[in-house]
Amino acid sequence: MKNPPLQQGHDGPRAPPLRPYQADTLQRMKSYEGNAALCVIATGLGKTRIFAEYIRCDVLENDHHILILSHREELVIQPLEYLKGLPCGIEQGTTHAHGEPIISASVQSLVGRLDKYNPYSIDTIIIDEAHHAITDGYQRVLEHFPEANVLGVTATPDRGDMRNLGEVFDSLAYEYKLTQAIREGYLCPILAQTIPLQLDISQVALSGGDFAVGGLGTALDPYLEQIASEMQTACAGRKTVVFLPLIKTSQKFRDILNSKGFRAAEVNGQSEDRAEILSDFSNGKYNVLCNSMLLTEGWDCPSVDCIVVLRPTKVRSLYSQMVGRGTRLSPETGKKDLLLLDFLWLTERHELCRPADIICENREVSRKMTENLAQAGCPEDIEQAAEQASADVVAQREEALAKQLAEMRRRKKKLVDPLQYEMSIQAEDLTGYVPSFGWEMGPPSEKQTAALEKFGILPDAVESAGKAQMLLDRLNKRRGAGLTTPKQIRCLEKYGFQHVGTWQFSDAKYMIDRIAANGWRVPQAITPSEYKPVTVW
Repeated sequence: MKNPPLQQGHDGPRAPPLRPYQADTLQRMKSYEGNAALCVIATGLGKTRIFAEYIRCDVLENDHHILILSHREELVIQPLEYLKGLPCGIEQGTTHAHGEPIISASVQSLVGRLDKYNPYSIDTIIIDEAHHAITDGYQRVLEHFPEANVLGVTATPDRGDMRNLGEVFDSLAYEYKLTQAIREGYLCPILAQTIPLQLDISQVALSGGDFAVGGLGTALDPYLEQIASEMQTACAGRKTVVFLPLIKTSQKFRDILNSKGFRAAEVNGQSEDRAEILSDFSNGKYNVLCNSMLLTEGWDCPSVDCIVVLRPTKVRSLYSQMVGRGTRLSPETGKKDLLLLDFLWLTERHELCRPADIICENREVSRKMTENLAQAGCPEDIEQAAEQASADVVAQREEALAKQLAEMRRRKKKLVDPLQYEMSIQAEDLTGYVPSFGWEMGPPSEKQTAALEKFGILPDAVESAGKAQMLLDRLNKRRGAGLTTPKQIRCLEKYGFQHVGTWQFSDAKYMIDRIAANGWRVPQAITPSEYKPVTVW
């Protein structure tokens, strides 16, 4: 949903009330006690409004000086709409700030003007699209203001060059995910459809951690006619944005689409009539808009209900930005959902972003969902597809787990494998855990290892300190709630009882006592695979 327009108050422009998640994010920002926090808000949910409100509070309540850092002209201007009534300066191109307490700057311009700023003159630096924060320009600015607190906001907290954002930010202060926003009605549902057209990009070279755009354009050219033909059916009746790697490819595809009956237009960074074309597209003159990666950030057209990604990428943040151009709500135009078209890219590099990557955090689930979508051949709701893929992966894991447990029984281990524990308590956040920040990536500490062993968990199978901490937190929480211990789970599942991790401690103890009293055999009246305790958590 596009943010509602500002309203006029007695003391100047005033925005409508914050949505619940915006208010929650603002509160987390204000109460954060670290020096460098990252807030992740999915595309289309008004992150500019949130950090502008934070700035308004910080300047008025604490008399602080704020620097907003962005990498594009549109993003430099955007927050000023919400800061009217406050003294704001701009560092961008030929425009210079003059000591205002709020400065919105393009990082490219500010890097060349740092000598005019006292290193201790800025209290807080806010980085818009914070996934860019580890690049050299941003680093030079941050080094120039060593005492400033840093707040990053982004929809996509990962980068294609795989350098971890933990180099800049201490922790994740708040996250509002795409799936949650869809469920709560702030973004539209997404349907993904895999088109059975195989596009060979296996020979395209890499540049800067992603596919080289020149090679992509050449590789894509032979398929443009076929892609346009597929779109005649798939995109019928939809308002479509197509992302392509090169200007010449984008222009060529526009012409092909028009020859097949579409009303297609094209924009790029060199288009002198860009504003007019975008306005005409928004107003319905065109039903397809082709662009060579111009519209990934800083452009909104809520009525867009189809996205075609013809710029394959390994960078999840870039892919999510492209998809995000179509996730906003537009009830006035009758928009019900967003259709995301996916093609079968033939490449030896398996890191290629696909629809599953915007919703699945676990790579195994993502691969299964991609496989399922290709087999379906029709539009599938991505949340339902992710749930099915997750269930499929769980089933596969359980099969593998059965073999692993058989081996464990032969080895008569005294400690419980964490995978068995995680599967039994149905903790997908543990099985799919991926470290985000530096400390989480290191090995478990001696203290963590000792604590895991005390709980009955085999620490050798816990690969990181972050995973160890999550396990210990869950173990302590379950103990406080009176739920089964790892050793109870191992004991009863050995006899064939299912999902003992959901049982109460007392129920498990009762069953173990009965089995022990029966000579360590399951009583005849009990069928373990069908048994359910009286109380289940």
